[in-house]
Amino acid sequence: MREYLIPVCTRHDSLKTGFELGSEKLVIIGQERLKMEAKANGPSVNAGRVMDGPTNPMVTPLLTDLYQFTMAYAYWKAGKHNDRAVFDLYFRKNPFGGEFTVFAGLEECIKLIANFKLTEEEISFICETLPGSCEEGFVKYLRNIDCSDVEVYAISEGTIVFPKVPLLRVEGPVAVVQLLETPVLNLVNFASLVATNAARHRLVAGKSKMLLEFGLRRAQGPDGAISASKYCYIGGFDATSNVAAGRLFGIPLRGTHSHAFVSSFMSPDEILERSLHRSDGSSTCEDFVSLVQSWLSKIQWSKALGNSVGETNQSELAAFTSYALAFPNNFLALVDTYDVMRSGVPNFCAVALALNDLGYKSVGIRLDSGDLAYLSGEARKIFQIIEKEFGLPGFGKTSITASNDLNEETLDALNKQGHEVDCYGIGTYLVTCYAQAALGCVFKLVEINNQPRIKLSEDVSKVSIPCKKRCYRLYGREGYSLVDIMTGENEPCPKVGERILCRHPFNESKRAYVVPQRVEELLKCYWPGKSGKVREELPALKDIRDHCIKQLEQMRPDHIRRLNPTPYKVSVSAKLYNFIHFLWLNEAPVGELQ
Repeated sequence: MREYLIPVCTRHDSLKTGFELGSEKLVIIGQERLKMEAKANGPSVNAGRVMDGPTNPMVTPLLTDLYQFTMAYAYWKAGKHNDRAVFDLYFRKNPFGGEFTVFAGLEECIKLIANFKLTEEEISFICETLPGSCEEGFVKYLRNIDCSDVEVYAISEGTIVFPKVPLLRVEGPVAVVQLLETPVLNLVNFASLVATNAARHRLVAGKSKMLLEFGLRRAQGPDGAISASKYCYIGGFDATSNVAAGRLFGIPLRGTHSHAFVSSFMSPDEILERSLHRSDGSSTCEDFVSLVQSWLSKIQWSKALGNSVGETNQSELAAFTSYALAFPNNFLALVDTYDVMRSGVPNFCAVALALNDLGYKSVGIRLDSGDLAYLSGEARKIFQIIEKEFGLPGFGKTSITASNDLNEETLDALNKQGHEVDCYGIGTYLVTCYAQAALGCVFKLVEINNQPRIKLSEDVSKVSIPCKKRCYRLYGREGYSLVDIMTGENEPCPKVGERILCRHPFNESKRAYVVPQRVEELLKCYWPGKSGKVREELPALKDIRDHCIKQLEQMRPDHIRRLNPTPYKVSVSAKLYNFIHFLWLNEAPVGELQ
């Protein structure tokens, strides 16, 4: 049996549950044992506490491409493995046809780096896998590999980011940093894509609507589901149906019942326990089922409703009544199993009014099929009529939740049609990022042994920006960010009120002067290695989410609008621009015509 150290939430320190993954058994080890056995290569999160490993126990040094280990061996063989290298992780194009991206996945990257250590079993497997024979000296080198001499500078998780700007800058021995390339890209690419997708849905839905992530059953495997729940929350969703994600990350959980629950009932006679205490405990209603039936009769005979309510499905009514007896404080009914307007909504109202008699307030209804704009509007009319007819303040505002394969386009269409939906449950298109398969982050060498390096291509968009850089966000008078600018590491920081020339990295004619009203440095030290620099603390998930929402508010509306957004300006300083083109000309081969 092989053991993996995996994070255990502090509030669940006593947990010792095992579960199977393939032929290996993953064992969740309690917090105390985690402290003793896990090895962190750098400052701990809090004094005396080792940093937890990545959420997914499969995120180990072996979660990489084979060529990372073949290169590590070749570096070692050439005596270059300890050369000091600097790599930038960035992307070249914003996803989903938009002009912004939400950066996510940083915390998992730092957890990987903090616990980066090969086991003897892993080393044996690597040596057996590499082509040819592995020298004993390389085996010894692998035993001693960790990230104690690696430095990581990153943009804060949840920040709105743009192409070409480094999300992470990783510095350290070239062989070690190369081994980090694939797992770090894996942890950032999907996380940022999902968080961006969630943020786009939030922008279309609007601030006032509640967004629920319902994607577990359609996600790409367990990790796709867990990751999606976490990063949808960062992107602005309010809750998830995923219980495991709720436990791991503290995300609010939401859920009601399915069509199967409704159709499992045949009649109210199946309800054996019919009593329900008042909400204040002062008395008991001995026959809640009869109370519901009496309210249904009142609704059916209501002149205000124009006798539009006829006979409803009694098995559905039984299911709603049973569910209300189980959850009187959280009664939310799925009303489209049989017929929304003829049965579902009237049955819900009868149960809700009976609960109201006993001091409870129902949550609302969920629509999972049909014309959501029309049905939500008609349901709202009935709620408002009942509020007026029976003198129930607030009943007209009963919450309406909509689901059924919703996406950005559906939300936009609902907005244009006019609707009365208060809450959206979104799954498949959200967590699978159906509109775009991948973000496309890359990890490029920009400096080695203090010598800047550049990657050239006939496709200008693939040319890298060399050397170790500092990155700043410049804000204008209205509080919106105007431009991101990259400078050489030793260039002076842009100053508030001082004019600075911002140049497009590759287009000579695109340039502009900016007089910033606020300057924000983007890259912060999240893993100092041996540098002695102060380490930026990893924030709580809720704080990352709040940061993301605040970031969206600080963006100019035309940059984040859904259709034809204005591209955000990413620039370099005049000095860095000149250096890029000098190095480009210096490194590019010169052809000869004959």
